[in-house]
Amino acid sequence: MSFVVAIDGPAGAGKGTVTKQVGEKLELINIDTGAMFRCVTLNLLQEKIRLEEQEKIQEILDKIEIDMKETGEIFLNGECVSHKIREDEVNNLVSPVSLNKSVREKLLELQRKIAQGKDIIMEGRDIGTVVFPNADVKIYLDASPEERAKRRMKQNEEKGINSSYEEVLKNIMDRDKRDSTRDIAPLKRAKDAIYIDSTNMIIEEVVDKIVEIVGERKKER
Repeated sequence: MSFVVAIDGPAGAGKGTVTKQVGEKLELINIDTGAMFRCVTLNLLQEKIRLEEQEKIQEILDKIEIDMKETGEIFLNGECVSHKIREDEVNNLVSPVSLNKSVREKLLELQRKIAQGKDIIMEGRDIGTVVFPNADVKIYLDASPEERAKRRMKQNEEKGINSSYEEVLKNIMDRDKRDSTRDIAPLKRAKDAIYIDSTNMIIEEVVDKIVEIVGERKKER
């Protein structure tokens, strides 16, 4: 029997870092859905396929191979792309690619297949509402747009990326609007999700809170 922890929330809320640390503490398999969408995006860029070329996109999806190692490395069609999928070219295209119905259907199939019979933790924007609506634990991790922009600025500085706070904040707010109003799998909080506002919390506090929640839920089973 599997045990599924779903963590949803907007861009910059800290989902990736929190999910990784909770997974390590509780020995849950971490399935990075965002990385999967980035792999598809990178593959389209590599093959120079435009978003309106639906038939060619389907051809890519029919043969794509995405592999996530326990080391955290991500492979696309046999090539390690852990760094490539985080580059600006992918960043700028991943959101519209994620709106493609065929892409979402393919990755939904892969995500559920990977999770069968395993104890997993997965983060994204529609994990608790679409991918695993019957997840054992659902968390909606949030933070104010201003705080999320500060965090993204820090990440950019660590990567040597020059950007202004105003620019990052605008990008965050634009992304929120796109994600919450899109027709396919919009970002929203599941009715039974536990809401955590991390604006004034450090990562360790968020991780400890979720570990406690998961522990209590496991006792109830």
